Formats: sequence, structure tokens, C-alpha cells
Amino acid sequence: MAPSHLTLGPLYYHWPAEKRRDFYFRIADEAPVDVVYVGEVVCSKREPFFDPYQDQVIERLEKAGKQVVLSSLALLTTPRELTELQKKAQGAHLIEANDVSAVQTLSGKPFIVGPMINVMNEGTLAAMAARGAIRVVFASELSGKSIGLLAAAQQKIETEVQVFGRQPLAISMRCYHARAHGRDKDHCRYACELDPDGMSADTIVGQPILTINGTQTLTRGYVVLLDEMREMAKAGVTHFRLAPQDMDMVKVAQLYRGFLDGRFESDAVRSELKSLTESVSLINGFYHGKEGKTFVSNG
Repeated sequence: MAPSHLTLGPLYYHWPAEKRRDFYFRIADEAPVDVVYVGEVVCSKREPFFDPYQDQVIERLEKAGKQVVLSSLALLTTPRELTELQKKAQGAHLIEANDVSAVQTLSGKPFIVGPMINVMNEGTLAAMAARGAIRVVFASELSGKSIGLLAAAQQKIETEVQVFGRQPLAISMRCYHARAHGRDKDHCRYACELDPDGMSADTIVGQPILTINGTQTLTRGYVVLLDEMREMAKAGVTHFRLAPQDMDMVKVAQLYRGFLDGRFESDAVRSELKSLTESVSLINGFYHGKEGKTFVSNG
């Protein structure tokens, strides 16, 4: 069984530029991850804030031995956004395509298919491979059985699964965050920056059920897959993704790396993660073919 790679997915939330920069600097210096995805996925209006620091961040990460991948927007809606993607495609870094129009732009070049594109059957996987995809990050909703079947179907392609953090579910043209604050999308005044770990969406009886982040919808709980990683590695999954949250992600990376290396047991890691995540629930339902918000014990 080949060694598993630990990755850090793109930051979905709108953090202050300096906080974002310092977060990646610490990841470069301290986190035992192999690949770091950098770039704006949710809203292009956020991009100018981090632009002055992005080259510094990429340089620091690469000097630390991390592979850097540039993540693209989940919705490409304007000529400017498409032009920016085309410029990135001319560079030396791999691109994570999170929109089918990005796949069209990158076709014929090596690229990574992000989790916002639903690759849920062998035909779609083969189509992406034919266009140049070298890695596919599977959508959150896939069960472990489906992941295993797809990983076995195209063994020339690397496969990646998110194993920690809020799972991305949907993206919209409308901005729920702006509406929640009585604003519209064009005059949002960056309402999303008020919630560095997303805004809770509750049921009418007050039960937290989803998380809103600008135009994006995520799970409320943090997915935690540990023993499941061993099953996936045996099935051929090559990369395991941590999704950045507003917490000590270096510690999270150290726990997962220790588990993959056989130094930590899953119960001990889960206990440590629970202490770090405070009141946020841990979930793994999708992997086990259940409702995503549930947690299925492997014991």
C-alpha cells in the first residue's frame, strides 16, 4: 500500500488578509502536510484583499517543501473571473478546478478536479481523466463504498477525500450572508467577515443544521474520518484532506499525521479533536451511507 499524502484544502472563509497570511506562514513552518491548496473558492470580491500576500505565502510554503495548488472559484460568472483563471493556467502551478467551465479552460493540461464538481460515477471520472485530470477530490456526499469503487476504477488518477472539517455542500449565485444582515450581494459590505468559521443556519426550532459562508453552504459539524482512512487507503485513495477551520490547524495536522504514521490510535485522536473543536459536533454520516449530520461509531 502506497504512503498516504496529507493535504490542506483551500480556506473557504473570509479572514482578514494578515490573519490569512500568518495562518499559511505557520502551516509552512509547523504543519506536517504534503500539499496546500491556496486560492479563493467562494467569492471573487474577496480576492484583492489577499493578493498582496499570496506570492509570499506560496514562496514560504514551497521553501518548506509543500506542494502548492491554486484553487479556482466554484462559480465562474464574469469575463474577468475567466480571464484570471486563464492567466493562472499559464503558470507553473497545478489548478484545482471547482467549476465545469474551469475544466473546459484547463482541458489538455494537468489539473485537479475539486469537490465542488460532482464526480460520482465511472463515466464522469473517465471523462475528467480524458481531459487531463490527474487527481479528483471526491464530493462530500459520496459513501465509502462509492469512493472505493471509483478509486479502483481509474488507478492512474490520484484520488482525494476530505477527512476533517466542515464539508462543502453547495454554492449559489445569491449571498445568504448578505441577506441575513439586511444587505444585497452587490452591497454586501463583506458581511461574511463577521463569521470567521461560518454562520450557523438553524431550523425553526433552533437546532443548528448547516453553515453559511457567503454564497456557500457547508455542513454544521466537522467531518472526522480516521479508521475510515485505512479502508480508503486499501481501496486506492492517495490523498486525505483537512479543511481549514478557525482553530489550531497545526495541531489537527499533527494528530492526523501521527495517526497515518501509526503513532496514535483513533480513539485518542478523536478525543483530542473533540477538545479542539469545542461545541461543534463531529460527523461522518455521508461516508457510512447515512444522513451527513450523524456520527457512526466504528466500535
